[in-house]
Amino acid sequence: MKNGKIRSLASGLLVFTICLSTLAQNNQPIYPVKRVENADMWRTDGWNAGDMAKKTKIRTKKAKNVILFVGDGMGISTQTAARIFEGQMRGESGEENRLSFEDFPFSALSKTYQVNQQTADSAPTMSAMITGVKTDEGIISVDQNVRFGDYKSVAGNETKTLLEYAEDAGKSTGIVSTARLTHATPAACYAHTAARDWESDADILKGSKEAYDAKFPDIARQLIEFKYGNGLDVALGGGRSKFIPKETADPEYPMRTGERLDKRDLAKEWQAKHKNSAYVWNKEQLDSVDVRKTDHLLGLFEPSHMQYEHDRRKGGLKEPSLAEMATKSVDLLSRNKKGYVLMVEAGRIDHAHHDGNAYRALLDTVALSDAVRAVMKKVDLDETLIIVTADHSHTFFIQGYPARGNNILGLTRGVGELGEVDKEDSTDSTKKPYTTLGYANGPGARKGERPVLSNEQVLDPDYKQEANIPMSSETHAGEDVAIFAIGPNAHLIRGSMEQNWIFFAMADALRLARK
Repeated sequence: MKNGKIRSLASGLLVFTICLSTLAQNNQPIYPVKRVENADMWRTDGWNAGDMAKKTKIRTKKAKNVILFVGDGMGISTQTAARIFEGQMRGESGEENRLSFEDFPFSALSKTYQVNQQTADSAPTMSAMITGVKTDEGIISVDQNVRFGDYKSVAGNETKTLLEYAEDAGKSTGIVSTARLTHATPAACYAHTAARDWESDADILKGSKEAYDAKFPDIARQLIEFKYGNGLDVALGGGRSKFIPKETADPEYPMRTGERLDKRDLAKEWQAKHKNSAYVWNKEQLDSVDVRKTDHLLGLFEPSHMQYEHDRRKGGLKEPSLAEMATKSVDLLSRNKKGYVLMVEAGRIDHAHHDGNAYRALLDTVALSDAVRAVMKKVDLDETLIIVTADHSHTFFIQGYPARGNNILGLTRGVGELGEVDKEDSTDSTKKPYTTLGYANGPGARKGERPVLSNEQVLDPDYKQEANIPMSSETHAGEDVAIFAIGPNAHLIRGSMEQNWIFFAMADALRLARK
């Protein structure tokens, strides 16, 4: 055995021994670094990364398909923490792990401000990505001339979406989300409205009786009445109550009813409108759909948002995962020889952050990575552009000086003067321990003095991380988010980009929308 290999093995054994000794000293284990790391390894990795970058394939031919993945609220701190979290789920230190899309060859930073917002909400940010036009807070796929809540200002100010262009070109289209299909991100793909909350006609009545009396179309209705091509081919997500009448019992929860006031059952209308169509509301039904015989597929798996990934697993997997919905959609849409456009949203990353619950936010981010990986196995990257990004960030932060492999959800434990892992948790100026993850604001803010935290407490999936400013719901943040791309035109994703430029990279790849 050569001396270099002996040194590498010794280095690896030393790291592992330190981790084992730490296990015995602390309630919270340090996850081990399972690969051998030394100076030669870091140099080799660096040269290999450069060599791989030089071999990156630039695909400039016309794309047949575009798939846009959106991690709602997946800021860079969320991405980093989820990367570590996923690695630690496998018993590794986690820092060296990579989410599936982090291996894409092209990336950029997206500037998420909108016309009247420094820190934006999902309605204008998704509108920017899917129409190419930045707009105002709270309005969907219309330009800034539309006044929030004024239905009369919508006509003539609609901004055409990539899915609408695709339908006009004879392509198939689909939307998938773990949120309600009428929520801002998926809604921006097919609806044009002066208020993101106008998801059903009951919602319009709450917000504007004038718009309700004028029968301005709510978002759910716009999905069913999508006027381009032959309509949306696939729509899978939550939001069942927005589609069924208030007199109708929910099929899964009989004690609950729909909320529509116009007595229209839009799920039934979907089936009546489209030949060879299917409507499903649970995983078993979705699994049984034969995509070879189905041209239009609507899936509404919860009255409101779908379950968090943690709760889906805990509840017996009765709902489909994001990966299962995405791959089913690709299987159906791929039948169109002219290609397709598909938007897939991990919508509940955002909701978990608003609730100050890092565990669920990170697991849903890992579920997004799993969905990207599953879809990658089904497509030809020479004809399919895949983009993964976020609409905005959150006030989620990673703090302190935790040691390598410290549980990303746990109390912070640092590194001593000799480079060894500290035997005790790091503390603040009042000698109390703190977690590595936290929020600048939100429901996790404590009244009075900070409590003395334990790992048993903070590692509970229901734990709300501490926050600095008390708020009932944590807010979005305004820093840039990342964009990752692979496939035709992926090389256009680079540098610092205005968020709406994402639309033009996708549209150009499909050779659509240019006047």
